[in-house]
Amino acid sequence: MQDQVDQLVQDLINKAESLDPTERSLVGVSGIPGSGKSSLAVRLVTGLNAASKDIAICVGMDGWHYPRSTLSKFPNPKEAFDRRGAEWTFDAKRFADFVTLVKKETTMVHSAPSFDHAKKDPLEDDVVVLPSHRVVVFEGLYCNCDVGEWRRAAQELDTRLVFQVSKDEARQRLVTRHVKTGVAKDEEEALWRAENNDLPNGDWLMSNLLEPYTVVKSIDDPSWR
Repeated sequence: MQDQVDQLVQDLINKAESLDPTERSLVGVSGIPGSGKSSLAVRLVTGLNAASKDIAICVGMDGWHYPRSTLSKFPNPKEAFDRRGAEWTFDAKRFADFVTLVKKETTMVHSAPSFDHAKKDPLEDDVVVLPSHRVVVFEGLYCNCDVGEWRRAAQELDTRLVFQVSKDEARQRLVTRHVKTGVAKDEEEALWRAENNDLPNGDWLMSNLLEPYTVVKSIDDPSWR
C-alpha cells in the first residue's frame, strides 16, 4: 500500500513543480464509506509535506454537511437525520463554490469548515488554506461526482482518486467504527446504518463518478480503517 502512496505523492509533486507560481493543483479523494479514503488523503498530504514543507493541506468534505438545525426543517426531518450522509444532506453548492474559489484565487487565504463529531455539526472557519498550499486535497464521499453541483466541483479537480474496497470489508469496518464512535449504540444498530445508509450512499457514488479518475486499491490494513 505504501508503494502506491509513494508513487501518488511523487506524481503530485511533479505536477506541482510544473505549475505556474499563480496556480495550484486540486486533488479529490473519494470512495465508499469504510474504504479508507480519509486515511489515504492524510497520508498523501503527509507525504507531500515531507517532500516539500507545507506545500499541501487536506480539506474534508464533511464540513459541508447541513447542520442539524437545517435538517430539522426538511419536509421529513426523521428521514433527513436517518439518512445523514446521503448526497442531499450536504450543501453541494456551497462546497462547489469553495472548490472553485480555492482553484482560482490562489493568492488569498481561504477558510473552510470542518465537522465537529462531538457536536455532530459543522465547525465554521476551522481549516485555513494558505497561498503557500500549492496542493489542496479534498476528501469526501461525493467530491468526484458527476451530478449537479458536485460535478461543478469535480471539474475543478486536477486529479481524481477513487479508493476501492470490497463491500464486505467496508461493512465490517463501518460496524466497528459506528459502535466505537457512538454513532450506533450497538452492533445491530451499526449494521442497520451500514446497510440502509452508508453502503447505498457508496453505490450512488460509484454510479456517478466523473471520468477520468484513478482507482486506488484498498488492502486489509488496520491502520487504514
